[in-house]
Amino acid sequence: MNEIIEALDKLFPNPTCPLNYNEDYELLLAVMLSAQTTDERVNKVTEYLFKYDIKELSVLDEKVIEEIIKTVGTQKRKAHYIKCICKRLIEDYNGKVPYDRKYIESLPGVGHKTCNVVFAEIFNEPNFAVDTHVTRVSKRLGIADINDDVTIIEKKLCKFFPSKEHRKLHIQFVLFGRNICTAKKPLCKSCPLKNICKTPHE
Repeated sequence: MNEIIEALDKLFPNPTCPLNYNEDYELLLAVMLSAQTTDERVNKVTEYLFKYDIKELSVLDEKVIEEIIKTVGTQKRKAHYIKCICKRLIEDYNGKVPYDRKYIESLPGVGHKTCNVVFAEIFNEPNFAVDTHVTRVSKRLGIADINDDVTIIEKKLCKFFPSKEHRKLHIQFVLFGRNICTAKKPLCKSCPLKNICKTPHE
């Protein structure tokens, strides 16, 4: 455990959320948009999307939203989600993102992982959001088993690491998986964790 924390702290000493946002609802929308695409692509579209505030987005023609976000994929569905989320936040909480997990997960397009990211970033809640990078790294390091699903992986990560480290480690795992422990051609030779990796490597 300590070896992993120390190695990731050296690689990514001050990890920050890779999604650009200014308002809480912007982060919620950005994380929702990030499903099945990259954070870089999301940041490119939100640069234009977030020129509209939450009230404007709640009434904006869905075709306009679709055109702005088309490069992230499934734009028709996500454009509808954006309008619905903005409308509900305005109607129920005056446009604010509440500290209410049940409510947030009831919003269209928002699942458990999205909620974990938002609550960790906005409310400093000790969460471990499990995406493809976190899944891959967890299994390669032997924290999770090869057949574990995201729910089991999250539980194992939360048990393996102290809760005070969860928020930071989630981002570090994502960065580590994106830049070093990649799905294809991982940089094993330069990996500081190769000695504890459970996956055969060069």
